Amino acid sequence: MNKVITANQAAKLVKDGSTIMIGGFLSCGTPDIIIDELVKENTKNLTLICNDTSFQDADKGKLVKNNQIKKVITTHIGTNPVTGEKMNSGEIEVEFYPMGTLIEKIHAKGAGLGGVLTPTGIGTILEEGKKIVEVNNKKYIFEEPLGADVALIYGTRVDKFGNVSFEGTTRNFNPAMATAADIVVVQADKFVENLDPNEVIIPGLFVDYIVYRGEN
Repeated sequence: MNKVITANQAAKLVKDGSTIMIGGFLSCGTPDIIIDELVKENTKNLTLICNDTSFQDADKGKLVKNNQIKKVITTHIGTNPVTGEKMNSGEIEVEFYPMGTLIEKIHAKGAGLGGVLTPTGIGTILEEGKKIVEVNNKKYIFEEPLGADVALIYGTRVDKFGNVSFEGTTRNFNPAMATAADIVVVQADKFVENLDPNEVIIPGLFVDYIVYRGEN
């Protein structure tokens, strides 16, 4: 099966009302080309799961600025004032989680777990409306798994089978998100025939489609 598609074809996989995960820490390890095509498509009412909403004129921030997002599930929005303005005006719902909690919710979905227990947030507003579980006289917040319809991720080097490797901190949220969505698309900086098995961070079985930076 040939997994290579264009960035425009990848963007068309996202439908109005979809829940999408986008990898990256700010603009590091983010599938920017696919996001640009998603902006052109002007797909609406999206729920965005991400570490952050980047900057107002960069990658994920463009979706916010273009009024395509109805809800963000994230760890922080401080680098993007547009997200804050839309949150305060009620245009966007923002659901915050500590970074460790967010990634473990995604891991739980990918691993087929029923949820995770975390002590982070006990005694704060983070426990409001949540189930509290006590284990060995210690309280934990029960967090449900978090998945998406489509995950748009990044890879430094990707082979024809969809195996993915990373350089440096570009790895960030990408491997976890690859396990937690119905459709996974990876944007490859470099497309190679076969990766050395020792390089593989995301096995190709998790990847449905590949967008090569030269194909848009």
